[in-house]
Amino acid sequence: MSTRTFRITVRGVFDGLGADQRAELLARAPEHDVLRAAFTPEGHLSYDVAARPAFTFRFLDAGEEEGDILEAAERAEEAAKAWLAERGYGFKNLRSQAEDLSQAPLGRRQRRAAARKTP
Repeated sequence: MSTRTFRITVRGVFDGLGADQRAELLARAPEHDVLRAAFTPEGHLSYDVAARPAFTFRFLDAGEEEGDILEAAERAEEAAKAWLAERGYGFKNLRSQAEDLSQAPLGRRQRRAAARKTP
């Protein structure tokens, strides 16, 4: 059985941030800029608190069966909640979206490469 790669995006909104928390997020904003965003096993957080209180975590996970994607999404949400709770950041409207890369449509380059390999 082959391993499936899952990309999970967990989105939410910071809620009830104090002045100190907001200042901390603003000070660390360059580390969490969307231009540096990546899907990682430990999760990557991006936000722009100066513009709006929304945030996005990006997680990379794997499984062997199609149904494993649901467990991966749950793990990602729990990891995001834990990260926020450890720092005392309130949040609301948490939701996740997961994608099984083995089911993703091929891009134009990938289709051309696959066509060249076909006899």
